[in-house]
Amino acid sequence: MTPTPLLFLPGLLEDADVFEHQFHGLAQVARCRAADLTASDNVRSLAEDVLEQADAERFALVGHSMGGYVALELMRRAPERVLRLALVATHARPDTPESIANRRRLMALAETDFPGVMTQLAPKLLAPQHLKEVGLIGKMSEMALATGKEGFLRQQRAIIARPDSRPHLGAIACPTLVVAGRNDGIMPVEWLEELAHGIPKSRLEVIEDCGHMVPLEQPERLTALLAEWLQ
Repeated sequence: MTPTPLLFLPGLLEDADVFEHQFHGLAQVARCRAADLTASDNVRSLAEDVLEQADAERFALVGHSMGGYVALELMRRAPERVLRLALVATHARPDTPESIANRRRLMALAETDFPGVMTQLAPKLLAPQHLKEVGLIGKMSEMALATGKEGFLRQQRAIIARPDSRPHLGAIACPTLVVAGRNDGIMPVEWLEELAHGIPKSRLEVIEDCGHMVPLEQPERLTALLAEWLQ
C-alpha cells in the first residue's frame, strides 16, 4: 500500500516533536511531516504557508489546538486538497474577551520573561495526573524555546484574530475525526462535541486520563485512532 501523505499542524508553542510518537507509529501507512506555524500572524497567511509546505497535491491533515484553527481555515480555502481531516483538542469558536485578555497578559509576560509563559501554561495544558512528569514538561519547554518569543507573539496575534469557524463546518465534506481529552481544562469536551456535530462526516473520540496535550499525554491512543482513521 502506498503511504498516505500526512501533514501535521502543531499547536501554540509546539513543533514537529509534539507528534514524535505518531510519526514513528504511522510510518508504515503514512508519509508524515509537520508544518511550521510560526512565520505569520494571521490564520489566513498560516493556511497559505501550510499549502506551500505540503509535499503532495492531496494529503490527510491533522491539526492540534491552534493547528486546528489553521486546518479549519485551510478547509475554507482549499478543501479539494484534503483527503481526510483530524482535529485534536481544538474547536471552531472565536476567542472570547476573557480569552483575549489572558492572551495579551501572556504576551506582555513574554516580553520580560519568556520562559515564564510555559510555567504559567503547563498546569492548564496537562491533566492533573501528568503534571509531575518531568520528561513531558521538559519536552514542552524545549518546543516553546524553539518557537521563541517572536514566534509566540505572532501565533497569539493569529489566534486572537481568527474568525468564527462554526458557520463553515457544514461545508467540510471529507471524513473527519475529532479527538478530545476528557480532562482538557482549556477546551472542554462540549466544545469538541459542537465541532463534531457541525461536520457531516465526522466522529468524536474522547480520550480518558488526558488533558489538552493529547499527542504527548496519550500518544499510543492517538496514534491508534489516527491509524484507524487513515484506513
